[in-house]
Amino acid sequence: MKRIGDIAVYEHGSKDNPAIIFVHGFPMSANMWKQQVDALWQTHYCITYDLRGLGNSSPGDGQHTMESFVDDFFAVLDELQVAKFSACGLSMGGYLLLRAYERWPERFEKLILCDTRSQADDNSAKISRSQNIKRVTAEGNEAFVDSFIPSCVYAPNITKMGAEYEALLLEWRQNSVVGIKGCLLAIMSRTDTTHVLEKIQIPSLLLCGEQDAITPAVGMMGMASEIPGGELVIVPEAGHIAPLENPAYVNEALISFLKA
Repeated sequence: MKRIGDIAVYEHGSKDNPAIIFVHGFPMSANMWKQQVDALWQTHYCITYDLRGLGNSSPGDGQHTMESFVDDFFAVLDELQVAKFSACGLSMGGYLLLRAYERWPERFEKLILCDTRSQADDNSAKISRSQNIKRVTAEGNEAFVDSFIPSCVYAPNITKMGAEYEALLLEWRQNSVVGIKGCLLAIMSRTDTTHVLEKIQIPSLLLCGEQDAITPAVGMMGMASEIPGGELVIVPEAGHIAPLENPAYVNEALISFLKA
């Protein structure tokens, strides 16, 4: 691990290989990408990092925005002297990448969006996130994680993943209350990036868990249809965290897409 400002960054593989940066979902950490990194580090320079306020990254004052997350994203790449890269983001990581592409499209080579959406929160979603901020303040992070994460995972996979699921749950419970609330603020205040989809002029792969109830496949089908040349892959036996729930299928799709 190296620290770039307040951000914990992890490098895997040789800088001589094509670069790919992974952006995790909420309220997770870079560790969610372990199986993708294991599959790619010999052919790619893989970069993962903990978003501000999560994992080993400092929460700072907790006044987070999607814009500040995008600032961190480019700060990491600049410090590592990575000018061009492919990028893969899950859920909140996808929100970040769409805004990052809007800000600096010429740096992207390929784009992978997993279980995410381009639309900003509507009023109902903003109210729900506000209630979650209140709940985290009152009850702490552990109660929030224990209620939220099971809704992200296709139920049979909780048993199937077993000890791995429990270890990840334990890790995500350790996030700070300030960091969790800061991420919720950033998510609920993000801009709508739907207008960006038609402007994406690079190879783009969209992955969606077949059983994803949070960002269902029908929504990602719509996204794929708006991205010129966008390719949608439905991941069987997976919910909202497809790279963790069916890593073999996701890795096969990633390897094929990155080789093309």
